[in-house]
Amino acid sequence: MAALLLNFRNTMILSVVLAMIMLFAYAQGPHGMDASYWQAVFRWMHVVFGILWIGLLYYFNFVQIRVMPNVPAELKPAVSKYIAPEALFWFRWAALFTVLAGVCLAASRGQTYAAKVFTFGFAGGYDVSDRGFTLMGIGIWLAIVMFLNVWGVIWPNQKIALGIKEADADAKAKAARIATLASRVNTLLSLPMLTSMAMYQTLYG
Repeated sequence: MAALLLNFRNTMILSVVLAMIMLFAYAQGPHGMDASYWQAVFRWMHVVFGILWIGLLYYFNFVQIRVMPNVPAELKPAVSKYIAPEALFWFRWAALFTVLAGVCLAASRGQTYAAKVFTFGFAGGYDVSDRGFTLMGIGIWLAIVMFLNVWGVIWPNQKIALGIKEADADAKAKAARIATLASRVNTLLSLPMLTSMAMYQTLYG
């Protein structure tokens, strides 16, 4: 068992296999593999990828960005050449798949639901009963803005700051600052976004 757990790839393969068994078990329930089952699958995917995405966002902001100024100069290349690029790989792809799973989840709930949440409840007219769609729509669009920020601002500037893309020292410093500020914007937006989605599921379903 220790040998399995010490191998990250094998640990994750086993975890995925166990998750697939659980998904199969749920498919044997009263709903079978109807529309509600696929909603649940997309929600599961949305949560899994979202944990990876926001978890890495918090790692960067709670740990790496804050601690890096205190790391001795001779040790910083270990972070910038090995840890940061790997973390950014999982970070940006988790962001993409979180959003894709979320869009699939909204679509699986029907055209009316998707139209309502993406228009803050205004599709087809607005009244007090649409307030939940407004709140959920805020969360969805915050997540989309955060996703675009990852791929359009953070990653392009991190490539320069980390030396993945050739640039002089001044360009690297400027890119690092932009990437840091963009990452802080996503951290700022993360709690309102998560609050919107988590509260909606309990109060509006």
